[in-house]
Amino acid sequence: MSQRRSRRRLALAVPVVLSLTASLGFLPTAASALPYTETTAQASDATALSYVVNTRADHRTIASVKKAVAAAGGTVVIAYEKIGVIVVHSANPDFGAQIRTVRGVQSAGATRTSPLSVASTTDEGAAQPLTEEQAAKIEKASAAEAGSEPLEADQWDLRAIGADKAARINPGSRKVTVAVIDTGVDDTHPDIAPNFSAAQSANCDGGVPDTSEGAWRPYTADDYHGTHVAGEIAAARNGIGVAGVAPGVKVAAINVTDPSNGLFYPESVVCAFVFAADHGVEITNNSYYVDPWLYNCMDDPDQRAIVDAVNRASLYAQKKGTLNLASAGNSNDDLDSDALVDDSSPDDSTPVTRTVDPHECFDVPTQLPGVVTVSATGVNNLKSYYSSYGYGVIDVAAPGGDRLYQIPDTPSKNGRILSTMPNNSYGFLQGTSMASPHAAGVAALLKSTHPWASPAQLQALLKAQADNPGCPASYDQDGDGTQDATCVGGKRVNGFYGHGIVNALRAVK
Repeated sequence: MSQRRSRRRLALAVPVVLSLTASLGFLPTAASALPYTETTAQASDATALSYVVNTRADHRTIASVKKAVAAAGGTVVIAYEKIGVIVVHSANPDFGAQIRTVRGVQSAGATRTSPLSVASTTDEGAAQPLTEEQAAKIEKASAAEAGSEPLEADQWDLRAIGADKAARINPGSRKVTVAVIDTGVDDTHPDIAPNFSAAQSANCDGGVPDTSEGAWRPYTADDYHGTHVAGEIAAARNGIGVAGVAPGVKVAAINVTDPSNGLFYPESVVCAFVFAADHGVEITNNSYYVDPWLYNCMDDPDQRAIVDAVNRASLYAQKKGTLNLASAGNSNDDLDSDALVDDSSPDDSTPVTRTVDPHECFDVPTQLPGVVTVSATGVNNLKSYYSSYGYGVIDVAAPGGDRLYQIPDTPSKNGRILSTMPNNSYGFLQGTSMASPHAAGVAALLKSTHPWASPAQLQALLKAQADNPGCPASYDQDGDGTQDATCVGGKRVNGFYGHGIVNALRAVK
């Protein structure tokens, strides 16, 4: 899973709704995650594309547009009438152009650039499995601290934000659920099983929720990303392995990846936001960008429709009481710059190099209104070398790891984040993918402490309790005499940390 992601949030000028690793022998025995067998019907025509058609959210308009979809050679997969989003498959190469002329259609476009077939996350580099030798060393160090989990001595990230101390005061409420919208979660892992909510979990690949047993699990052990994220948020304090930032809250899984290529297509993410909202999820974590475009430019009708559809779903979730958090990306890009080079899009066919203005071409869902954008830090509370940043873009920062320049004094001396992996194992990862779930865990603690807080109030609380180290005097990480990034702003708000690094201890006090 290579890193190709960058993130930003701002008020968008768009019509209507946009007005604003292998099992280790030393672990206890537990059942392995069963592979998920895809049951969602796929388009039979190998030349078919998937589309989102966005309309006014009233039954009469949607019924009329459905007839027009059929007349233009399309098949309705699902209609989300509450937000006016219809997911369609069509092999008609002119379907997009034709359906955009239909009365009641506000935007419509293809969600991919290659035909349907029977990964794209914000981790930086491959996972590093925890070895049995490392685990023994960590367990010995952990035993010296009363009440510590067996592998907690290596969890510098918990101590960096006071999560170890916070757990003694309030580990989080069972009435709060964080949904991991990702590659699936291995809910059989002994650190995740105690807090897993199957009733709020699903597989949304293709845009239709599948709630059958195990549908939410990763397709293979290589799809470890979501399991790692889930452990960071809510791994139980049960005397096994690691601990999460909010070990008392529930965690759910919404798998949104295409099983053939691991990509996060718009219709799947629309499904995930709506499903989470309709199933009482308080917080979602989004450590990815919506494929196939790293940035969706509003002057392109297909990309504009993607922004419109996902934003409708995100706003729907917010109105239902769900706070959405997302990772900022690992390109060390200034997301408040005038121009960025995107040479990775579209990532489902042949990429072309283009220069985009991140104020007009949006990373989804991170740049959508109301979404909390999270940058990454290392053990020294300094921006991680890979983390993207930007004044007025980053809301908060959180531990994401830094294997090069910020090495902790832990048994493993590993600057990455240690967390759960499929099949009862553990491993190290770094990235803004790891930062966002730390912030989501703190948001869950805040929601536990302030149960009546709305998403907007929760975001304000998250910013208010953060610790801001301010812009560093120098950011020459490799020592070559050149600044590797420029921090703009002051002690209260700046481009590296937003309002600051989240603080779990303050959240429960």
